[in-house]
Amino acid sequence: MSTIGRSIRRIEDRRFVTGRGQYVDDVTVPDALHVAFVRSPYAHAAIRGVDSRAALAIPGVAAVVTAADLGPANGPFPHPTWFPPHPPLAKAVDPFTRPERIWLLAAERARYAGEAVAAVVATDRYVAEDAVREVVVDYEPLPVLADPDAALAPDAPLLNPEWGDNVAVHFVIGSGDVDRAFAEADVVVRRRLRFGRSICTPIECRGVVAVTDRRSGDLTVWSSSQQPHWLRDALERTLGLPGDRIRVVAPDVGGGFGLKSMVYPEELLVPRLAMRLGGAVKWIETRSENLASATHTRDQRHDIELALDRDGTIRGLRDRYLVDTGIGSVESIVVPYNTACHLPLAYRIPAMRIECTSVVTNKAPGAAERGAGRPEAAFALESILDEAALVLRMDRAAFRLHNALRLDEMPHDHGILYRDGTPLRLDAGDFRGDMARALELLDYDRWLAEQATARAAGRLIGIGLAGYVEGTGVPPFEAANVRLEPSGRVIVTVGPPSQGQGHETTLAQIAGEILSVPVGLIRVVQGDTFAFPSGGGTIASRFIVVVGNAVAAAASELRAKILAAAEDLLEVAPADLDIVDGAVVARGAPDVRIALTALAARVSPGIGRMGSAGPGLEARAGFQPPTVTFGSGFHAAAVEVDPESGLVRILRYVVVHDCGRMINPAIVDGQVIGGLAQGIGNGLFEELVYDDAGQLLSGTFADYLLPRATDVPMPIVVHHETRSERNPLGVKGVGEAGTVPGAALILGAVRDALGSAGDALTAVPVTPGRIAAAVAAAHAEGTQVGARR
Repeated sequence: MSTIGRSIRRIEDRRFVTGRGQYVDDVTVPDALHVAFVRSPYAHAAIRGVDSRAALAIPGVAAVVTAADLGPANGPFPHPTWFPPHPPLAKAVDPFTRPERIWLLAAERARYAGEAVAAVVATDRYVAEDAVREVVVDYEPLPVLADPDAALAPDAPLLNPEWGDNVAVHFVIGSGDVDRAFAEADVVVRRRLRFGRSICTPIECRGVVAVTDRRSGDLTVWSSSQQPHWLRDALERTLGLPGDRIRVVAPDVGGGFGLKSMVYPEELLVPRLAMRLGGAVKWIETRSENLASATHTRDQRHDIELALDRDGTIRGLRDRYLVDTGIGSVESIVVPYNTACHLPLAYRIPAMRIECTSVVTNKAPGAAERGAGRPEAAFALESILDEAALVLRMDRAAFRLHNALRLDEMPHDHGILYRDGTPLRLDAGDFRGDMARALELLDYDRWLAEQATARAAGRLIGIGLAGYVEGTGVPPFEAANVRLEPSGRVIVTVGPPSQGQGHETTLAQIAGEILSVPVGLIRVVQGDTFAFPSGGGTIASRFIVVVGNAVAAAASELRAKILAAAEDLLEVAPADLDIVDGAVVARGAPDVRIALTALAARVSPGIGRMGSAGPGLEARAGFQPPTVTFGSGFHAAAVEVDPESGLVRILRYVVVHDCGRMINPAIVDGQVIGGLAQGIGNGLFEELVYDDAGQLLSGTFADYLLPRATDVPMPIVVHHETRSERNPLGVKGVGEAGTVPGAALILGAVRDALGSAGDALTAVPVTPGRIAAAVAAAHAEGTQVGARR
């Protein structure tokens, strides 16, 4: 029976539901020392000195380490997860970028509130935390940049004086004759929109355990990381220790969503402390540290406009957007450029000009969150589409269907370049059909009628519509190893780790399909640099596309080796052999067979064609994607808004999603619904708010709100599989897709519910306070809430 395409129960769940998962905090090393950090209370301050004498006098304190103590080992180093633009993109677009640097501890200046200034190492975390309070730092406050517009002012203080300004990234991309499109347009609509600052908030915060082997000097590091191989490489460069003497393990990781996709100073410092002190050192991040000092995301402001014919045809798009990247864009242009190249989504837009400016401010550094620039793109475009439909007095769904790409228009070239420098061609998908299906499942016409009836009764119901495309399966190359053991079990080994996506199950399904082995006999090993030497990380919805196809290639090679070995033993040509129920069987002669266990045990050096294969059979192969493959889909929802409290209740939510061939539909559903919850959070609740002094005002879960179970409806999820031709499995990534349209949909639905009163809403999250303010303003103007002018 085929294993691909079946909703097999997740193999890894047994250990999780029985409490046998192992996260970084579960890594217990005898006599380990614990780290707590002294963090700057100022957003910007010169550090004149650090007095640690009182802290060192506390029993149990082993060390207090500052930048001065580390000397040149403190850095700065080139940031390990800052990569220059791909050469083809650099040549064609010539984006302006400023390379980022990393310090293990703040040296001469603290650049944001929460930056680590000193590390206290003690026999337990409680002693370390007590000692942190006794470390005296002499700060001299400096001017603070907390506003991105202020960062662009000619007289703005410079956060990096050697730059000469505060611009971290700038680029312009486009297609067609956009000036002509706007000059000849019947209608031009404009909107200024803002996507608030947020953070990923995985259940498990960051954490690092580092142990040095006293005999060999080798280093083992456990980190809650999405990219253990990148961390190993960074440690090799900063510690001066050969990479083959550094083992990095990402054990069970309690969520990442992009926050754990880069290398942090703490991940480099804790191993250095372990080497310096000659033992084991452990650091587990608190939630307040996580909110203040892990990477932030989103925080874009768009000035976007559309050129239109009176019949609703889009002629052109212009967008200028500003990104507040905090003290640094630690992943180069990844997020800003993702926004630019995903901005047209799957609509017909013949002419575009898109300009991005990313600036530094005195806030935590910016990087990726689930979607990584794509939710911001969907938010900007879908919001201006809603505005255009209102101006044209067209039904919002009909307007979108009029401009949406059809299946027979695929592949479609948008005329701009993707992040890897290749032409942005949507490879497969029926965007218009998916939109029509979503409207049907929502029962769009019924909700329009319900909306009118409800308004007459004083209830405010709105409809939200938003689509998305997502480039998935980004390079680099990934490899996999698949081995048949004499026990009959199959071991699949890959580099990148899992953060809860179900990799152990999906990779077992792929290998099981090719080798005709039950998934229960397949073990997946991942996230360990000693188990597999290379890996590009679990990021960017790439795992199933790149790693999955690598496993398929390795399993196919192993299958060929198994049949070749059986040829000599059974004296039957490989073309006449199959693998059935754990045995190699001759077609048409079921009695001519050999069990896989017997075959694996008998294949040894010098036997048959296997040469030096040894006990068991194995194969290693890889996959290099030519470029990304595009997942797509459409979300539609009905909401009710209480104008007095400003609360929003989602009444019905529909998803039509296309991730190509599904390996495990239940896992795909889980990814889509989980992403949807994160999109609702971006749309309704989650915002990191700073004051003018650069102080984080939403630094706890009392202020930084997350969606609860009661806020997230059980959606209707329907899949439309249009297989990608860019990889042998025909798959597209799915991990981020559910998040992408959420904020756009929420804003559109709330604005629709409030009628003209909603015109004042231009930002997400659409909090109760913002809704109440819009309602109050409408009352003051004498506008009826819910009515449309």
